[in-house]
Amino acid sequence: QVQLVESGGQSVQAGGSLNLTCAASGRPFSYLPMGWFRQAPGKGREFVATISYSGQYTDYADFVKGRFTISRDNAKNTAYLQMNNLKPEDTAVYYCAVTKTVYIVRSPANYDYWGQGTQVTVST
Repeated sequence: QVQLVESGGQSVQAGGSLNLTCAASGRPFSYLPMGWFRQAPGKGREFVATISYSGQYTDYADFVKGRFTISRDNAKNTAYLQMNNLKPEDTAVYYCAVTKTVYIVRSPANYDYWGQGTQVTVST
């Protein structure tokens, strides 16, 4: 069992930056790939970024490439999502999740543990 707690979400103006944090506890975090997802009102949960257990491999949704950076610090059982040049369409609840698969994956269905989410609101 892995417990995940996101933090760092807040309201910002377009063009601003935020750094989301995902703190993990329970089962060893360092052996598991993890991902960030988001869900806007009235929409389904969508993939944002994922990172391998070692941090060596990453994958991003096209709409965040060049703006968002995923990283992790296994010594601190923590993962991060640095978000730059935020746009109003980035407004959503952001979730971190961990998968028991070996490889990094995009589908939310492949993730086994989820945090409660943190709200990001980007205004014009």
